[in-house]
Amino acid sequence: MHHLIRMAKTDIGESIRSRWFFVYTIVFGTIMVGLLVSGLTESRIMGFTGLSRLLVTYIQITMAILPIFMLITTVRSVVGDREAGVYEYMLSLPVGLAAWYWGKLIGRFITVFLPVLMAMMLAVVWGMFKGVAIPWTQVLLYTSLLAGMIICFLGIGMLISTFSKSTDVAQGAAFLVWLFLLLFLDLILLGTLIREGLPAETAIGIALANPLQAFRTAAMLLFDPHLVLLGPSAYVILDLFGRIGYLVWAMVYPVFLGFLTAIIGFWGFRRGDLS
Repeated sequence: MHHLIRMAKTDIGESIRSRWFFVYTIVFGTIMVGLLVSGLTESRIMGFTGLSRLLVTYIQITMAILPIFMLITTVRSVVGDREAGVYEYMLSLPVGLAAWYWGKLIGRFITVFLPVLMAMMLAVVWGMFKGVAIPWTQVLLYTSLLAGMIICFLGIGMLISTFSKSTDVAQGAAFLVWLFLLLFLDLILLGTLIREGLPAETAIGIALANPLQAFRTAAMLLFDPHLVLLGPSAYVILDLFGRIGYLVWAMVYPVFLGFLTAIIGFWGFRRGDLS
């Protein structure tokens, strides 16, 4: 446990000093500040005003940026250290492979989640200053969804990094994974599968297995309880899960997928050639 915490602290320190963390923090901070000063808290959409209106926009922007940013930066973790010759130095220290791998993963999660959490807290402080109602339930649910999505793509990124032979291959694979998930992002795009005779429930199940779609639908569900924007697909989702059940699914499933891919990545890391 001591080595695990030490490796997590080391990874946090390295990430904070890196250029990507500076860019990442500036991007999310600028987005939130831009939304705050744009007057969204005074606008109305589908009956939502104040911070609820702002959070709806923020979560949609985050969904477009966070996954690809997570993948591109995380896939360099294992394969990058292999190319830089870090393994030879690591093996000379009394640090186990498990402590190194999971410590790096924990440190990366804290580094990535912290700017997102700070942006959410900035919105809350702004709302208090403006005297608007704070939708605490919505804030907590959005924060939980973002944490789940970070864990999911962090695990996928570590899996890709472990099995890649070079940094270029890892980044290319990460980009292809992102494109593949975007292909099944919208339930409407699965209409071609239904036209080929695939049952609607099966097509929607394929879509909801996509963590991006699970996150997007849950974000929509928080401001559109009947999922009107999804059309007939909403009936299948709400009949199968219910509103609360789907929110639980959208938070638990990405976390499970993230840990599963991270565990597979660790298995490959232990069995692979460290040199």
